[in-house]
Amino acid sequence: MVGVDIGGTSLRMALTDMSGNILAKWSSTTVGVHDPEFVIQRIYEGVKQMLLQIAASADSLKSIAIGVPGVTNSDDGTVIATSYLMGWRNVPLRALVEEALKIPAAIDNDVNLAAIGESWTGAATNVQDFVFLAIGTGLGAGIVLNGRPYRGHHWSAGEIGYLLVPGITCGPKQDGEPGALENVIGGEGIKLQWEKLRGAALPENLNATEIFDLALLGNPLAETILQNSATLLAQIIYNISLVLDCPLFVLGGGVGKHPALCDATQKILGQWKRHGRLHVVSSALGADAQLMGAVRVALDTADAKWNESSD
Repeated sequence: MVGVDIGGTSLRMALTDMSGNILAKWSSTTVGVHDPEFVIQRIYEGVKQMLLQIAASADSLKSIAIGVPGVTNSDDGTVIATSYLMGWRNVPLRALVEEALKIPAAIDNDVNLAAIGESWTGAATNVQDFVFLAIGTGLGAGIVLNGRPYRGHHWSAGEIGYLLVPGITCGPKQDGEPGALENVIGGEGIKLQWEKLRGAALPENLNATEIFDLALLGNPLAETILQNSATLLAQIIYNISLVLDCPLFVLGGGVGKHPALCDATQKILGQWKRHGRLHVVSSALGADAQLMGAVRVALDTADAKWNESSD
């Protein structure tokens, strides 16, 4: 099996056995990528290199699953819209990958795959209803209801980065442009808050996790930014819980998995009365959540293909 995570700056891949045990990994850059064919070529090269690492033949491959940072039709494998890969629109990625690798392929949104990974072998094991919140450069949610990912009528369920935020002069956007919520508590939004408010005596060009690190050390401005971010995140979690009635929220992504943000958000939620306690936990899989979700989907894809051929 091969699991693939296509990110805005990197391409990460894992080769596993039929039980999902990782046998090899490979990575490459996607900085400046425009052409889907280039990404497919890199995936082909990565598969080849991983097979060489374990001295296995191409015939041993059964399937591949790929996570993409954007709105993706998982039924037909089309990438409908994504900003992080230079504006892909309506790219038939599954068909292109199957043509190149000659194996069954599955395509899904990367945050959906992260939720599947956490459900399979992470922080949401045996949980039927939960939301995975990926907070990195951007912001997205992977929603699992009754044990199954919920993708929505137009495949855009969970695109919470576009949520409107009171007091933020940022209206509805086109697909691929940052939304109001993302502009506030996405990684770039937190960084911009620091740059706008810091004095000359404070360091510049800090990323969000470095700012949260300073908050833990007692820096007043960093503490304020952390508290504001946690408060807004707690409000979003509370509102989502009222609509979906999910008891568990898993925080992932480079920013979301920071323990200071998780602890501050849980503390705020604990002060608000509601029916049933909301649990907020950090991702157990970290950066591998998307990869493990892709592996799980690749295994399911191979099983489905085998069952189809057996009928």
